[in-house]
Amino acid sequence: MEENKSERLLSLDALRGFDMFWIIGGEGIFHALKAYTGWGWAIWCSNQFEHVEWNGFHCYDLIFPLFLFLSGVTMPFSLTRQLEKGIPKNNIYMNVFRRALLLVFLGIIYNGLKDWNIAHIRFASVLAQIGIAYLFAAIIFLNTGWKKQIYWVAGILIGYWGIQALIDIHQGGTFTQAGSINGFIDRLLLPGKLYLGNHDPEGILVKIPATATALLGALTGTFIKNNKMDGVKKTLYMVIAAYLLLGVSLLWNFILPINKNLWTSSFVLQTAGWSVYLLAIFYLIIDVLKIKKWSFFFAVIGMNSITIYMAESLINFSTPVKKIFGGFISWWAPGIQPLLMTLFLISFEWLFLYFLYKKKIFLRA
Repeated sequence: MEENKSERLLSLDALRGFDMFWIIGGEGIFHALKAYTGWGWAIWCSNQFEHVEWNGFHCYDLIFPLFLFLSGVTMPFSLTRQLEKGIPKNNIYMNVFRRALLLVFLGIIYNGLKDWNIAHIRFASVLAQIGIAYLFAAIIFLNTGWKKQIYWVAGILIGYWGIQALIDIHQGGTFTQAGSINGFIDRLLLPGKLYLGNHDPEGILVKIPATATALLGALTGTFIKNNKMDGVKKTLYMVIAAYLLLGVSLLWNFILPINKNLWTSSFVLQTAGWSVYLLAIFYLIIDVLKIKKWSFFFAVIGMNSITIYMAESLINFSTPVKKIFGGFISWWAPGIQPLLMTLFLISFEWLFLYFLYKKKIFLRA
């Protein structure tokens, strides 16, 4: 996303960076504190930064949907600006399609090509899901107004719920790992390796609700872009919308479990609620109240989020950190060494991104 200065949401880069911070090592701070101190709050935080095994929701389950949601928020800025410049829709479609293909390819690289044996390669990935869901959502966005986009979201969520609930393959239940229609389709159509053996959390069918996640982001971006309302009032409405989304998701959870692996419709609303809430806070502080300095740390990460995500899989950052700071870390008690290692690792990765930022090197995908 590259909005012009008059309409660029600085909060987007900061929130995207805040999201990525936990992937590049931030969660390790709480894991280390839990192990070293045994404090109750540290234990709770550490548990929140572990994925729920199946049904349920932890903070760590928000990382991926939040990133996809934010990619949707950019649509009213980036895609609309291209239309305003007179760029033909077909050209925009091709750009979005190429972006999706690039992310699919990068996702395969991130997963590892192993021995180049198709049977051993995991083709499904986080990046592929972002690229494909963004593609579908962008096509809908470019051809509909915000009211019809709401209908699309509702139709996707209700239709997807129906597909999951009504199609029973008689292997333990419609919302189980073995018995879900998601896993059945992945085993039938998805080549290569599945992440959970008989099911892939980023498999074929989850692209449908993921599209709704991106569209909810686009609707939020459209609302923010509306100049007829001041920023404080926008924030208030966003917070109200967040609570409504969370409330509906919790009610829906009684009959449709909140489940990241299946990306259930209740999960879409749960993560959208928290995404809108976090964006409202960042938007109010950074773009409305203009309190920006604190956000620079996260913005540096957010402006090169794909870079650091890929670098995490290709570069062993811990090796230079150990060589540079290993001696200093060894002076401390063994229990606190993992915490220090985590802090130095995050600092090293941030300095790597800061170097790219100063050189104006950004991987746009």
